Amino acid sequence: MTTHNAPAPTTRDGVDADSGAKAFTVEWEEWHRDKDARLAAEHGFLAITGLHWLTDEPQRVTDAPGLWSTGPDSVTVELDEGTELVVDGTTVRGRYDFGVIPERGGIDAVWGDTVIEVAKRGGHHIVRPRRPGHPLRVAFAGTPAYAPDPRWVVTGRYVPFAKPRPTTVGASVEGLRHVYDAPGSITFRLDDRELSLTAFNGYTPGGFTVLFTDATSGVTTYAANRSLRIDAPGPDGEVVLDFNRATNLPCAYTDFATCPLPPAENRLPVAVEAGEKIPHERGPVAP
Repeated sequence: MTTHNAPAPTTRDGVDADSGAKAFTVEWEEWHRDKDARLAAEHGFLAITGLHWLTDEPQRVTDAPGLWSTGPDSVTVELDEGTELVVDGTTVRGRYDFGVIPERGGIDAVWGDTVIEVAKRGGHHIVRPRRPGHPLRVAFAGTPAYAPDPRWVVTGRYVPFAKPRPTTVGASVEGLRHVYDAPGSITFRLDDRELSLTAFNGYTPGGFTVLFTDATSGVTTYAANRSLRIDAPGPDGEVVLDFNRATNLPCAYTDFATCPLPPAENRLPVAVEAGEKIPHERGPVAP
């Protein structure tokens, strides 16, 4: 495989190599702690207590006040007398309309120490309460992972498509579909094999997100998917894939997530023994 940013070559006493390896490990450990901290934040994904699909029939939702329903474009809640929510810093009472929520968008409503996420996924409106005391969050002890190894940092090349390709993928929720515009693919070598991954737009300007599975999926890593963030390519299209930073999506921890699955072409035929492993907590989520 083609490596990138490996530790400095060994000198007579090995000091440079040791220093480079330690710095690489320390940087990875700091990144992984920060990633787990965001996951286990007070109202992060591990605090979700339920996933509720709304219809035009008003319904009560566990860990949220009032009656919730959806129309063609928006979500409405009818709060009980004496109950209030805080939405965008404003206190609301009685009947409240959340307005148009874009696909993959969401609005948070605060009720005491609970944050109620009102969102749209796969064309459907959902409500997901997030409570800091949820057992999954309280018991979280960190995500197991392979030890960081510079050999899993590889260089690749971004190849843009003539125009973005609408790509439909499945989801961790049966029957749900997500559609993403794929701007291009990333080619690279791993274990002396030429491989390619379809890339979706990322969270940073010009960057990408890649969803994939590999030969470790369902064995040591989560079966459905892992995710890898890739920075914007250089002028010649060169990108860096650091598989040490392959992460689980929220669905690896909770059944209350709607995570996308990788496109079929992103099923790598090699074992990527790097990045995050199957979470300790994976299993039925206690109410």
